[in-house]
Amino acid sequence: MIRILQIILFFCFYVDLFAGTITAGTKQCPRIADAIALAKKGDTVLVSGGTYKESPIIVDKSIVLLGRQMPVLDGLKKHEIMIVTENDVTIEGFHFRNSGFSGYEDVAGLRLKQVRNVVVRYNHFTNTYFGVYGQHISNCHVLNNTFYSTAKDETLSGNGIHCWKSDSLLIKGNKVSGHRDGIYFEFVTKSHIEGNMSTGNVRYGLHFMFSNDDTYIGNSFVDNGAGVAVMYSKRVTMLRNRFLQNRGEASYGILLKDIADSYADGNFFEDNTVGIFMEGSSRIKFTQNQFTANGWAIRMQASCDDITMLRNNFKRNSFDIATNGSLVLNNIDHNYWDKYEGYDLNKDGLGDVPYRPTSLFSMISERNEAAMLLFRSAIVSIIDKAEKVLPGLTPEALKDNKPSMKPFNLK
Repeated sequence: MIRILQIILFFCFYVDLFAGTITAGTKQCPRIADAIALAKKGDTVLVSGGTYKESPIIVDKSIVLLGRQMPVLDGLKKHEIMIVTENDVTIEGFHFRNSGFSGYEDVAGLRLKQVRNVVVRYNHFTNTYFGVYGQHISNCHVLNNTFYSTAKDETLSGNGIHCWKSDSLLIKGNKVSGHRDGIYFEFVTKSHIEGNMSTGNVRYGLHFMFSNDDTYIGNSFVDNGAGVAVMYSKRVTMLRNRFLQNRGEASYGILLKDIADSYADGNFFEDNTVGIFMEGSSRIKFTQNQFTANGWAIRMQASCDDITMLRNNFKRNSFDIATNGSLVLNNIDHNYWDKYEGYDLNKDGLGDVPYRPTSLFSMISERNEAAMLLFRSAIVSIIDKAEKVLPGLTPEALKDNKPSMKPFNLK
């Protein structure tokens, strides 16, 4: 037993010898840049608590940069705070604050530039124009950070986590608020976004542009201009996310524009102006999602085709589904609708008559928004009842042939 302990101590001694630790914020090494200059590949630069005003800090070696007692890196509202230009770097335990601002240049608290295998975790970003900005990066992780800013206008603000022309990223466990977009992907592929809280952002909680083969799972998007926008992308998987209180004239839980071959399962939409807005989208499958107390659960434009909706719950929405055309090339089957007034004589749990989720008034309001002034009036109720008895204007093919009599138990 003693011999084993001696071997362990000997091993630890030599690991520490070859992978050294250099401390910044001391008399011998007052600046972080001084410590980085002394460091070798694989070393740890330990930064003592305090405030450092030496931005931009250039990390050009494969090192671990570790903050002790959350040291503050202050950009004085003039500079980019830190730039990483080498692979295999870890940044942990810092408070990035007061980056510079530019109307023509994307100034960031932390910029990752053409690198791979970089880990950014357990940091705070306060009043940074862009929080973490990644360009041409691969296999990088942004984990358990908090981003807070006070953006009021999307033209004068940046994104919390911004990734461009990158792949194989993991964005997990972050809290982002007060930015233009909480998380932004442009030309980003094969990446995973999980367990983030994005709230109070001016435009979108999460924004995809031209980004394929990505997954976002278990995130919460609350009180943003809109929850998530997926545009011009393919093979996006959306699982078990929460979309709450995204309200406004053009607010959605999810905006799907010109996307294809995607899948949404187990998501929860509540108290949004529109749960899902779809335009120009194809081959998307929605299963086991819940739509509760939204203005419109789904607004599906006539330009969408091959949309499948199966085993979803629709409860207390003002409108379940609205569309702007009569041609429907989609499959809506075996969902639960709380407005369904049919019957189940054979007791198989499915309605014996189809349910038409699109009301005549929703068709009218799609063409003339001013008609919403009549919403909940007696005349609207009469019009919709008459349309149910003698349907003539609502799309004939837009119906659920096997509506569930009971809501599904969705977790």
